[in-house]
Amino acid sequence: MECIMANRHIGSDFDEFLAEEAILEEATATAMKRVIAWQIEQEMKAQHITKSAMATRMKTSRAALNRLLDETDTSLTLTTLASAATALGKKFRFELLAA
Repeated sequence: MECIMANRHIGSDFDEFLAEEAILEEATATAMKRVIAWQIEQEMKAQHITKSAMATRMKTSRAALNRLLDETDTSLTLTTLASAATALGKKFRFELLAA
């Protein structure tokens, strides 16, 4: 006789799984930070801006810029994001969406 274990996650979506594991907010924050860091790096490359030049434009240290570009470090401020956007001649847009 074959024993088959029921998987309670079959048929559910990934967000439901993350919520059940109590890690949805953390996973969402990490995903958002990865996108933000990637976009900033891509724009720096497109404009041929080095990390040192970017830090100077942002009036911050290279270490602070490295934290901004670290896709796993989700502790950033809106001020830092605004500073990075301004340094690149861009702006950020934030909005709340229905869940």
